[in-house]
Amino acid sequence: MLNVIALAMSIVSASLLVWLSIRAERIKYNSLKWGGICLAGVLAAVASVLSVVLITGLYKVHSRSAPVPNLKVVGTPEQIQRGQAIANSFCGACHSKTGNLTGGVDIGNDLVIPIGSFIPPNLTPAGPLKNWSDGEIFRAIRNDVDADGHWMIIMSYTNAGKLSDDDMQALIAYIRTLPVEGQQTPKAPDQLNPLGIAMLGAGLLPTGNPVFTGVVTAPPKAATDKYGEYILSYQDCRACHGANLTGGVESQLGPIGPDLNLVKEWKLNEFMATMRTGVDPNGYELSKQMPWRPIGKMDDVELGAIYQYLTHLPNSQSPATK
Repeated sequence: MLNVIALAMSIVSASLLVWLSIRAERIKYNSLKWGGICLAGVLAAVASVLSVVLITGLYKVHSRSAPVPNLKVVGTPEQIQRGQAIANSFCGACHSKTGNLTGGVDIGNDLVIPIGSFIPPNLTPAGPLKNWSDGEIFRAIRNDVDADGHWMIIMSYTNAGKLSDDDMQALIAYIRTLPVEGQQTPKAPDQLNPLGIAMLGAGLLPTGNPVFTGVVTAPPKAATDKYGEYILSYQDCRACHGANLTGGVESQLGPIGPDLNLVKEWKLNEFMATMRTGVDPNGYELSKQMPWRPIGKMDDVELGAIYQYLTHLPNSQSPATK
């Protein structure tokens, strides 16, 4: 509603300013007349551009779509166990701040730019997923469209869709076992404010990862850099640590993280201890915004794989940033 009001105000302002520029022609004194015409004209142009930007942003919000796959998850014990591991080490960073996958905390407060409110939904049967099919949950994770066809904005800025098909089905299997817990989340948990809509319309915010309907596979689970690469393909380390994991930049939405080449200076046991205690080998406490607690719930094989990948990163051209 606030975005519609902002759009209406910009359109009304543009119309009023155009009218004022026309009325200014009646002023007898040339200096005042042309000054009024120019000022009203410039302001009318600004208001008109803002209106177009807001309209474009609102269109983008409602334009995302993706097909629902025909899917029925079996829910074997092995799938449930694997799904729980993924939920604990990945999904929980956003969805478990009030309880086990109960959502409810606005992560928009952690963004560098205040573009809106983004409340991770409750994934237990107290939330909307109890009425979703397995295919609809799969689409939501892979392509960031909910069961009602709404764009899940923050999800589309994450790499959750890069989970393999098998891991995604395992996650769905685990979610189906959750007991009712927590509170229902808002009907539309993602809400861009007028600033966010304007930035989206102006191309200053991404429209999310591209829709993908192919198959995603994972390499065999082992403490290898190949499996570590897979884990970091869906974990959102790059949102803070940069596209190449060589440090965040001022223009990014997420908090600015350091260059992860620093891990090369640590031993494997030191890396694991850091991820499980939140304190690095030098006694430096990791940022509260760093989701080390869920990451630390990975088993030794997974953390070992991440360590192998990070210690084989190309050397950075700039020093690490704390």
